[in-house]
Amino acid sequence: MLARMNIDPQLHDWTPEFAAWRQDFHAHPEIAYQEHRTAALVAERLASFGIEVTTGVGGTGVVGTLRGGRSSAGGNRAIALRADMDALPMDEANDLPYKSQNPGRMHACGHDGHTTMLLAAARYLAATRDFAGTIHFIFQPAEEGGAGALRMIEDGLLERFPFDAVFGAHNDPTLPVGAISASTGTVHGATDDFVIRLTGRGGHAARPHAAIDPIVAGAQIVLGLQSIVSRRVDPLESAVVSICTFHAGSATNVIPEIATLSGTVRNLTPANQVRLAREIPELIGHLARAAGVEAEVDYQSGYPPVVNDGAMAGVVARAAGAVVGAANVHTTLPPTLGGEDFAYYAMQRPGCFFRIGQADGEKGAMPLHHPRYDFNDAILPVGAAVFASIAASELPG
Repeated sequence: MLARMNIDPQLHDWTPEFAAWRQDFHAHPEIAYQEHRTAALVAERLASFGIEVTTGVGGTGVVGTLRGGRSSAGGNRAIALRADMDALPMDEANDLPYKSQNPGRMHACGHDGHTTMLLAAARYLAATRDFAGTIHFIFQPAEEGGAGALRMIEDGLLERFPFDAVFGAHNDPTLPVGAISASTGTVHGATDDFVIRLTGRGGHAARPHAAIDPIVAGAQIVLGLQSIVSRRVDPLESAVVSICTFHAGSATNVIPEIATLSGTVRNLTPANQVRLAREIPELIGHLARAAGVEAEVDYQSGYPPVVNDGAMAGVVARAAGAVVGAANVHTTLPPTLGGEDFAYYAMQRPGCFFRIGQADGEKGAMPLHHPRYDFNDAILPVGAAVFASIAASELPG
């Protein structure tokens, strides 16, 4: 498939070097706001390409600025291309030469590949400069729950590095190598989390009438919360409420005093995100009172949905089609309820977050966040070529 793509031979020639970069990042994963080694290598490589480098944006973020070699009659338009750098706090189960050397840290979501693809694009664009205007290469920390995108914006990203449109990509193990997904509208869900602490009255398990059982109350809350989705959310809209932990008690004959539950809420619209953040704590309070226990609810609103701008999704679809062929570009794939803090950029500027297929039989098909996940290095030139094609489309001379 790669042989049939429209990719500059120079990118193919550089691919072994790109793969070595990616595998080095994989072997040295760093989690949110601790990406010091990764950021330093990114900054060093950008500078070696002749790109202006700014470090420490939003903590450990790096921004590279490149100006084109062509003149433009339409003014100095600027775009941003974004990659995330952080890893996950988990152990790796792969037996690879470049297996994680940092216990409890792993690149299980492909951010090592995202970083490398954008570096590859930066190298190519710096070498050719066949565009008019400005490109800001954003290498972002803390996508995995740390809201690094928001931190960079709060640190003046938009004012210090103004851009008119923003583009980002994620590898997709469910799509084959050579496939690109660039859809209009919502492509990633909102991600909220909550913790519930229930306080009853402990006692002997043989005398439940003398106690107030927080486990029974918690069980009722687990079931009751599902009525939020089934009876309060439009059936044509998606939402998920999942209780993922339930901790209580330490003995088989003791009713505990305290039970703690936690979970996540996912949905696809900003309006539902606001509504669920209000109604879930209210329902928990009602159910707790009915059971006679006290409830403390810590509800944390997380990332908003990622909503692609229609015009920018069209830009990516055409640019990707020029690389992989229009037949391999999907524009109507359903969204995922997985979260992405690219949402914060897309709320500020027209943007598109697209997916790059990486499955080649069993290679590259392991699910994201799995301890045996590994990025497929074969798609490094694909991602670089699509980013370069976007730049050529958005910044013509």
